[in-house]
Amino acid sequence: MDKEIDLSVSCYGAVKDLHYDVAILPWGATEPHNFHLPYLTDCIAPKMIAVKAASVALNEYGVRCMVMPPISLGSQNPGQRSRSFCIHARYETQYAILTDVVASLYEQGMRKLIILNGHGGNNFKNMIRDLAFVYPDFLIVQSHWFSILPCKGYFEAEIDDHAGEQETSVIMYLQPELVDLTMAGSGESQPFAIPALNDKLGWTPRHWDCATKDTGVGNPEKATAEKGKRYVADLVPLIARLFAEVGKGELY
Repeated sequence: MDKEIDLSVSCYGAVKDLHYDVAILPWGATEPHNFHLPYLTDCIAPKMIAVKAASVALNEYGVRCMVMPPISLGSQNPGQRSRSFCIHARYETQYAILTDVVASLYEQGMRKLIILNGHGGNNFKNMIRDLAFVYPDFLIVQSHWFSILPCKGYFEAEIDDHAGEQETSVIMYLQPELVDLTMAGSGESQPFAIPALNDKLGWTPRHWDCATKDTGVGNPEKATAEKGKRYVADLVPLIARLFAEVGKGELY
């Protein structure tokens, strides 16, 4: 089954004679996640969740998706980029990559793409708007897996923004061999000194050297694979519904 829906493990012989309704592009980052999660956390989670959702979309809705290999170039905050091996991709870089992906898919006859984002610093809205003028008959949808399903009732942490209980639990379930909680920092974070920014009256990027000591925001101490499994089990049907409805439906 995976060879029909997961391009990371597939081959041309397995896919060349099949019709695909929508392409799925996981998009993450290369960055530290506290001391205990892999640099590619933001790629691993959306890719593995997308494959699970694509399987549901095919089996329950009859909609065939292809999950493409994840893009590992994300937009970083000041301070985070200075950490070892953290890679910052500019808007222009991300837009060029997305443009090339769309151009390639368009040449092949695809007309629908869903970006399943795994990195909080990424936002593709303006890119999607720009590409809508270049490819008016190509539908691009963005979705952030980590914000679809509220964390309340699944996780205990009140502050859980980066490499905290939610993200750690999900990776502990999806790829437990990559997580070593004994290395984790506390994820303690520092808010802005300007109250209006904390109250979301305005926005500016946090400086990671000031906001966190271990690159994490949120304590992963209570993370478990069981919490991650329960969360992903409820999340996947929602994402599968998105895949299926976009794959078989018209925008208007």
